[in-house]
Amino acid sequence: MTQSPDCDVLIIGSGAAGLSLALELADHAKITLISKSALESGCTQYAQGGISAVLGEDDSLASHAEDTINAGAGLCDPDIVNFTVSQGPERIAWLIEQGMPFTQVSDSENNLDYHLTREGGHTHRRVIHAEDATGQAIVSTLSPKVNQHPNIRTLEQHIAIDLITGNKIGHTSSRCLGAYILNLNTKKVIVLRSRFVVLATGGAGKVYLYTSNPDGATADGIAMAWRAGCRIANMEFIQFHPTCLYHPDAKSFLISEAVRGEGGKLKLPDGSSFMNRFDPRAELAPRDIVARAIDHEMKRLGCDSVLLDISHKGKDFILKHFPNIYNHCLALGYNMATQAIPVVPAAHYTCGGVMTDKYGRTDVEGLYAIGEVAYTGLHGANRMASNSLLECLVFAHSASIDILPQIKDIPPPPNLPAWDDSQVTDSDEEVVVSHNWDELRRFMWDYVGIVRTNKRLERAKRRVDLLRDEISEYYNNFSVSNDLIELRNLNLVADLIIRSAQQRKESRGLHYTLDYPEKNPHTKITILKSNF
Repeated sequence: MTQSPDCDVLIIGSGAAGLSLALELADHAKITLISKSALESGCTQYAQGGISAVLGEDDSLASHAEDTINAGAGLCDPDIVNFTVSQGPERIAWLIEQGMPFTQVSDSENNLDYHLTREGGHTHRRVIHAEDATGQAIVSTLSPKVNQHPNIRTLEQHIAIDLITGNKIGHTSSRCLGAYILNLNTKKVIVLRSRFVVLATGGAGKVYLYTSNPDGATADGIAMAWRAGCRIANMEFIQFHPTCLYHPDAKSFLISEAVRGEGGKLKLPDGSSFMNRFDPRAELAPRDIVARAIDHEMKRLGCDSVLLDISHKGKDFILKHFPNIYNHCLALGYNMATQAIPVVPAAHYTCGGVMTDKYGRTDVEGLYAIGEVAYTGLHGANRMASNSLLECLVFAHSASIDILPQIKDIPPPPNLPAWDDSQVTDSDEEVVVSHNWDELRRFMWDYVGIVRTNKRLERAKRRVDLLRDEISEYYNNFSVSNDLIELRNLNLVADLIIRSAQQRKESRGLHYTLDYPEKNPHTKITILKSNF
């Protein structure tokens, strides 16, 4: 097997973080960008609401920071919060320079300005958006620029298997030198060498049975970083989006938080409102509170869903603000303009991840992590709505600032060992992978979901340990495939989520346990140290 040509920076992941970083670096460095499927297929594509940033005259950076810290339930890093929100206006300006088509409105004198909406946890209108498909607009804006840049090589239909560090191949340094990558078209494993490697792989939504995330959100970056020796933090804090469309054919289609921000009401099957019984902010409470309230009411009543009603705003208003959501619901038989639509919570966002500093640097030299894969301290115990895309843009930029001055000083990596598959065969038992995948996601949903108990976590831990041994045996004996790589990663990260949840002896933010329903005033972040 021949070694792949050297690149300066290998970026694994093609969402907002990966695309932004590639463009910020490409004028001064050779970039290879890896995408598991099409370049436009990551989680960013599905982000509806928008990007939070201080753009209104009545808003302030202090207010954005305060709202973020309040939503984070006492576990945010204030320095990181202030750093992130302070960069917001600049990063929005950069996106606009790239051609981002944010929604505009005209005032009484027909002057155009950008429309800002308000979402849960925010005290001001500060969410800039492109109708109700902001993520899709980001990807559509940045992807062509990435494809056209002469210094960026994109490899679609490629999945990373593992990172290569010096200490794993007999070197004295533990620096990250590249990665083993499976070409999903040829089924061949290649070696990619690079001066720097950046994980921009997104989160872990697919570890749960019901999720708003696309199929590729399988925690690959978190798992690879753990196996490379990185610390992982706050994995117990998995955000469940309160409102995904409940329909057998909808595959957990997300109903943007902006629907509630613009006046949508949550109701029980009998048409009565209930959120005011759980929080004075009602529908505009942070996501953890809204998701728990819905979960409580569904279990209390034994119903499959609750209702979200914005029909009182009228068809013209709905079409103006939520054209894509309206049309998607209509195609499935629900008319938002005339009826309430059924919604349920679903796993949505991973607030923990690979520990990094404000430049995206991990514990492993030469390895960075940005976006949802990373734990920066921004989100604490709960992410405030629309801070995720902001995080992608801010930390892509800060990583680029840190990487660029170093490129000329870092020598190209040496030749790396080829992938050794001489002792494996092609599997004739693919049912093992599909069965384990299904079992894992079911027990994570049942035992490590919105409401937890010690017994549920113990049951989940026993099952994840049994699956780990079975998956490991399978991985060691058969050729790798996309499903096997993802299953191996999901099982490892499920274990990290369970272990983190077992360590937290309180209820806070997105972690709610019946055994410890109160907050612990002496709380701290949960850090797991890799034994690899």
